[in-house]
Amino acid sequence: MKKKSYILFLFLLALPLWACNDSDESEQLNGDPIVKTETLNVDKTSPLSDQNSVIYELNVGSFTTEGTFTAATTKLNDLRTLGIDIVWLMPIYPRGGGINSPYAATDYQAVNPSYGTISDLKTFVSKAHSLGMKVWLDWVPNHTATNHRWVTEHPEYYVKDANGNIIHPNNYGDVYQLDYTNNSLCDAMNNCLKYWIDQADIDGYRCDYISSPAIPASYWQLAIPMLKAHKSSLIVMAEGDLTDTNNKRLQNVGFDFDYAWQFQEGLLFNQFGSSGTNASALQGNLESFLSASQALSNDRMVYLTNHDQNYNDGGRSLKEMYGDNTCALTTLVFTLYGMPLLYNGQETGNDQILDYFNDTKIKWTVGDRKVNNTIRTLIALKHSQKALAHGNSNQRGNIRFLNTGNNSVIAYERTKDDNTVVVLLNFGTNQQNIRISDITSGEYVQWIDSKTIAAGPVSKQVKLNSSDPIVIGTKGYAVYVKN
Repeated sequence: MKKKSYILFLFLLALPLWACNDSDESEQLNGDPIVKTETLNVDKTSPLSDQNSVIYELNVGSFTTEGTFTAATTKLNDLRTLGIDIVWLMPIYPRGGGINSPYAATDYQAVNPSYGTISDLKTFVSKAHSLGMKVWLDWVPNHTATNHRWVTEHPEYYVKDANGNIIHPNNYGDVYQLDYTNNSLCDAMNNCLKYWIDQADIDGYRCDYISSPAIPASYWQLAIPMLKAHKSSLIVMAEGDLTDTNNKRLQNVGFDFDYAWQFQEGLLFNQFGSSGTNASALQGNLESFLSASQALSNDRMVYLTNHDQNYNDGGRSLKEMYGDNTCALTTLVFTLYGMPLLYNGQETGNDQILDYFNDTKIKWTVGDRKVNNTIRTLIALKHSQKALAHGNSNQRGNIRFLNTGNNSVIAYERTKDDNTVVVLLNFGTNQQNIRISDITSGEYVQWIDSKTIAAGPVSKQVKLNSSDPIVIGTKGYAVYVKN
């Protein structure tokens, strides 16, 4: 054969193999069969129900370079693409007290002038509604700034010491304690809460520091039904863990959500953090958390971070808090229980500490594609799977921990009707090869594989059973949906 013909023959012989490698199939190592993968479209997904929602904490001053309602409105499409269902706005009121805390308001019926006008807020809410998103306001019922207009107009609204001086709660020098034994104060506060429903058609309130001993349970027992009578769909969330002994008095006053504070602060950060590897111990703590949670009548919000965890106590970025456990713990937050929260740019993977007193600007470039693609895919999973719905009526009895026989790996299954989701989390410092003795055998679609997610969301068909091993990488995570 002539040399040119021989070269052409070799090229044609190799062509089918080259074409195969350029397709959407990938060959596994160790002689395993070819596994077909498909690109997952995880953008602009919508929840099956209100119990499949994701909430986003947004500081108007940090969210854009301009730090205004108007600029934030232009970015709402980005949140819709991400899949956000509820936007919780950190306090929007004029700030006072001397240190510029957003939690020191000078007027509950005005907006921070650097953010814009009430009309601008109304436009923001209207745009969010047109995109299918709800808007909650941050409410600060316990105290006002020391220069709030009520200090001069209604000094009787405040708690005073024996000398007639208004008290600073918790020694916070920028705020004064409100007096809930004064019925006029309660009426004024309720009128302010109704004001924002009437003015801007807001959909809910996140209520700050509800564990304050100065706010009696009886106030919430009257105020929450009043608000729901004013707008029946309104949702009210308590910034406090209602499983905590000090907050049990508030368990049945009408809050729709509380913070699963002990889940994040107690279990994920303090007891596990960046160095945790003992999955068996974590599972035991999670089982206790679930038992306490399912005794509540309200739903719960779960999270890895928020403005308190991120900025207070000297500032703690996600990397500092959770290190190489960050992505696996993010997967846990989105798939185990409750409504997941994202905080101010968390989805980018940028490891920022945001000073919310001075409205540090979010860096919108993607800092970590593994984090970004993991979060995008987890939101689509949360939206699309009945088994991942929150609300205690949906969650009771549908979470089952699986037997991995491995102290580094947690596995659990959630089932609702004909929908089953299986989650594997490896907190070990090495790749793990596991068999799950009690897994529901069958064909699954793998939505998340930590080994490939950085390159983009893809799915693949797999078979899971009790006899075949599953390989999960160091600090790896995987999510499967049963066919």
